[in-house]
Amino acid sequence: MKLSMAFKTVTRTLFLVFSLLLMSGQASAQAVLIPSPPQIAGSSWVLMDPLSGRVIMEHNSNERLPPASLTKMMTAYIVERELDEGRISMSDMVPISVKAWRTEGSRTFVQEGTSVSVEDLLKGVIIQSGNDASVALAEFVAGSEGAFVDIMNQQAQLLGMKDTHFENATGLPSADHFSTAYDLAVLARHIIQDYPENYPLYAQKHFTYNNIRQPNRNSLLWRDDSVDGLKTGHTEEAGYCLVASAKRGETRLIATVMGTSSSEARAQEVQKMLNYGFRYFETERLFRAGQELMASRVWGGQADEVSVGMPEDVYVTIPRGSREQLESVVDLDSVIKAPIKVGDELGRVRVVLDGETLVDEPVLALTEVPEGGLFKRIWDAIKLFFVQLFN
Repeated sequence: MKLSMAFKTVTRTLFLVFSLLLMSGQASAQAVLIPSPPQIAGSSWVLMDPLSGRVIMEHNSNERLPPASLTKMMTAYIVERELDEGRISMSDMVPISVKAWRTEGSRTFVQEGTSVSVEDLLKGVIIQSGNDASVALAEFVAGSEGAFVDIMNQQAQLLGMKDTHFENATGLPSADHFSTAYDLAVLARHIIQDYPENYPLYAQKHFTYNNIRQPNRNSLLWRDDSVDGLKTGHTEEAGYCLVASAKRGETRLIATVMGTSSSEARAQEVQKMLNYGFRYFETERLFRAGQELMASRVWGGQADEVSVGMPEDVYVTIPRGSREQLESVVDLDSVIKAPIKVGDELGRVRVVLDGETLVDEPVLALTEVPEGGLFKRIWDAIKLFFVQLFN
């Protein structure tokens, strides 16, 4: 990566402005032409990049709607969290209650009075959309489906799903059971990123339990090799819904559509969104976690400089061909005094494209600078006085 740099000093802030050029030479001034997003036949939809969090296209994405079996994404997420934290294991045997056995709708066909492994039940939830498997896991994790629903709602708030409320673990119709296309894309993002070891389950095309072989209802798994999950949903009230994710090259996208007219329609509409996103957008990692962006002057410390950078990887999703037009601005405090601990916030970094701010994140100290001795502090105070005087 070639960086062209220019410095500008103002009264309170030091700006380091540099263009992020991936090619040698000067940034192109030509505009990148992107067509309007395709029209989607649904109640609401959203197309999101999970690494950057950028929404590429959306319509009514914050409208509260019945999510049907997309609810089971949260059911599975909580089970995966319990697995990750070691409170349950895939081999644990789950007793099947009368309530789980009698749950209506799509089924894994578990039998009352038997015991089924967590692994088989989780596959039943994700692949077969089994309501009976969902209730069985809810009862196993929390003692009852009602207690599990409390956990679901708490987890939704922790993930930032502000327009979501669950009444059950299955998605069966209930008056106060709702979510949004955006919230469900956020949930999908966490499923993929938080527990990647379990994510391959969402790409499994068939699962057989009790000698009954059922297909995954996400038909895009057969049509598009880049699609590797997540979940379908359908009730008369909700219509046909789908959350799907695909990865092409280094770019991954998540598409959510709610309220389409048929299982074929939901697949077609999500396919249109994914094709549009991959054709016209790409995701770039601009900064690595722990990468030094610059070294800044420190006053009164045992060292005269501190290394500053980002605590996490920073990604942007941009129109294809616009990389050379990115600008990054590191905005640091004009006076940084010791002592400094690793992780102290020393400023912010902004990444801008055509006047739009894509990133606005804190810049942290990557190195520690203890306070200097008395003479060093006095000498730096004198130098700082004259620096500020002449600036």
